[in-house]
Amino acid sequence: MRLAMAQISSTDDPSTNLATVVQQTRQAATEGAELIVFPEATMCRFGVSLRGIAQPLDGPWATEVVRTADAEGIAVVAGMFTPSDDGRVCNTLLVARPGEEPVGYDKIHLYDAFGFAESATVAAGAEPLVVEIAGHLVGVATCYDIRFPALFTELSRRGSELIVVPTSWGAGPGKVQQWEVLSTARALDSTAFVAAVGQALPTDPAVRDSSAPTGIGHSRLSDPFGSVIADYDSAVQTGVHDIDLGLTHKARTALAVLANAREIPRLDGTTAR
Repeated sequence: MRLAMAQISSTDDPSTNLATVVQQTRQAATEGAELIVFPEATMCRFGVSLRGIAQPLDGPWATEVVRTADAEGIAVVAGMFTPSDDGRVCNTLLVARPGEEPVGYDKIHLYDAFGFAESATVAAGAEPLVVEIAGHLVGVATCYDIRFPALFTELSRRGSELIVVPTSWGAGPGKVQQWEVLSTARALDSTAFVAAVGQALPTDPAVRDSSAPTGIGHSRLSDPFGSVIADYDSAVQTGVHDIDLGLTHKARTALAVLANAREIPRLDGTTAR
């Protein structure tokens, strides 16, 4: 698969961000990419009210992304916000594939950490998502999800050869190192490629220094054996990478962590694997 990773810096204007998505998608398509992955919160950055920003998957923002995917013959994954039934929003990954109806993944693990309470305004999702793209199975996860290895092993058990992780990582001491370790560890846990695509570090000091997780860059692409294929710096950039998804089969045969996993008794009498 030829994969594009678009490390952008979203503004608080969805129309401006949409124009960026369209432009970057067209460029990636001209370079032969079959999939382009944008960060979490591509539709609108964190740090502003999201209730008035949110739109359904058949709303105008997502519809234009779908139209672009169809026109350019490339799949697109991008972070947006959709309305929740309880008045909050859902932190949704839009998956647009040529000739297919759009689907969405609502972030399961909400970022109630490091003094930030995502659950105050965002409703949690409940169901993992794996989709077929260019003849391969691709799992999706969002940002804070990367701290929960069970989600990644479940995505692999559902057949994922590649797991994409759009992110808007929070800044702070040690956060870059945590992000890098977690990105590659999840590739080893799942014996899958992991494309962790972050928001770039904002250039506006007021945005960069806010308490909201507005991005640090450092997108990373790791293979199923934990080798790092690509590491970005903190600035805006888009890269195109050729990956051999057949390597997942080799890793699952040689490393075999999924096959070797055993059920572990918990104190409450249930089991975990």
